[in-house]
Amino acid sequence: MSPETTPRRGEELEREYVIPLRASRHQPSRRRRAGHAVETIRRFVVRHMKGKPEDVWIDPHLNQHLWERGIQHIPSQVRVKAIRFEDGLIEVDLLGTE
Repeated sequence: MSPETTPRRGEELEREYVIPLRASRHQPSRRRRAGHAVETIRRFVVRHMKGKPEDVWIDPHLNQHLWERGIQHIPSQVRVKAIRFEDGLIEVDLLGTE
């Protein structure tokens, strides 16, 4: 990224990600997969958007998409749009549901 396109502190930043959830299918027990997927998304966004876990807000549509087929059968990956606002809050939305 060039210095002209790098957002400064206090500016809004918007990015699109494909988050792999395959490890959330195999690592936890069957009854914890959807919850583990939510935490995987939160950790991914914190790492890539340079935020804090308590500042990440996951959209209800994304949560509904993860839980759609029950606690055991989660999607293998999910496309999201993450927006970091000026105050540090990070909003994570399911891509394509606007």
